[in-house]
Amino acid sequence: MAEHRVVCWDCGSNVEDPYVNTCPKCGGLLSVKMDLEPVKEMRPQDLRKEPIGVWRYAPFMPADPAQRVSIQEGGTPLYKTDRLAADVGIARLHVKFEGLNPTGSFKDRGMTIGVSHAKELGAKIVGCASTGNTSASLAAYAAKADMKCAVFLPSGKVAAGKLAQALFYGAKVLSVDGNFDDALNLAIKMADERKLYLLNSINPYRPEGQKSVLFEIIDQLDYEVPDRIILPVGNAGNISAVHKALQELEEVGWINKVPMLTGIQAEGAAPIAKAFRLESKDFVPEENPETVATAIRIGNPVSGRKALRAIYDTGGFSATVTDEEIISAQRLLGKTEGVCVEPASAASVAGLKKLLSLGIIERDEKVVCICTGNGLKDPDTIIKNSSSPIPCRNSVEDAERILSL
Repeated sequence: MAEHRVVCWDCGSNVEDPYVNTCPKCGGLLSVKMDLEPVKEMRPQDLRKEPIGVWRYAPFMPADPAQRVSIQEGGTPLYKTDRLAADVGIARLHVKFEGLNPTGSFKDRGMTIGVSHAKELGAKIVGCASTGNTSASLAAYAAKADMKCAVFLPSGKVAAGKLAQALFYGAKVLSVDGNFDDALNLAIKMADERKLYLLNSINPYRPEGQKSVLFEIIDQLDYEVPDRIILPVGNAGNISAVHKALQELEEVGWINKVPMLTGIQAEGAAPIAKAFRLESKDFVPEENPETVATAIRIGNPVSGRKALRAIYDTGGFSATVTDEEIISAQRLLGKTEGVCVEPASAASVAGLKKLLSLGIIERDEKVVCICTGNGLKDPDTIIKNSSSPIPCRNSVEDAERILSL
């Protein structure tokens, strides 16, 4: 296992207690500091001895590969999306489709590391608060590890496909009276009382696995770094994990530039985008976030300040898109490239279209949009925004009429 230590992201103190989720000294966020000296003796090609996926990048991960809890996560496709690029008016565009992870979202990357670490600690019960994808992922990995799992969901605010997964994998699902932030506060209280091991992104180990999406993108592009990476932003763990991965690749000398990290939020849940507009390093939480994109319907993102630093440090950008723009982008991606993403995932494509139209993104940039989850996570939204089946008599003539043959 790669040597590492847990430090406070705010004050820099070392944190020894493996069960705390914030700094005992200042209450700040935690982060994992990897010892990357051994990696500096390696070349990128050395990692390709392992199949592509999260564990290919084990030298960057704070978990023991021999104790891994894995369902073959990662290794998702990086599509060269020429038809979509032509439609939105950009020269070079790729889409990293995280919906082909085992439970259908990018959360599996963090869970393989987080649950593996929980196993090393001897944890018996793991838990999380979730808008859906986190709960589905944790439930699956807990089942694989033979651990009990508790998930805290905001009542009536979770897409059916995600709720079904958490139930299917055997988790105890608690429907909390309130929004995501209320559910997270309850889960944190349970963790503080050592009733469970918390695996939300406030846990410093889970974002470590999420770093692998960046490692894969750069690997799949054969270390030709794109100009910009666009991500949907909800709780903000993903964009901050991508930023950390870039810093680590720079530290070991494998890249000599970083892409502009661009975070897109739904208009009804946009504390980070609003803070960016004000050039602030901190954000004001939104009390009642609302958007059709349930996976990013979060008003008080745990990693919000980390996300803002990621955007500022890389010369990136943050903006909002409307629900209508999200649904339009979701349908466009399906019709041009055959890729079915959930609404939150489509926020990255919607953001690309908007920022191109505003002249913030140059049309000759090389861009990667990360699409975080599978469209079948939220089939109701797809059906609601698609054409209805057309009644057809059982005859060739009627079929020809409908198809205009």
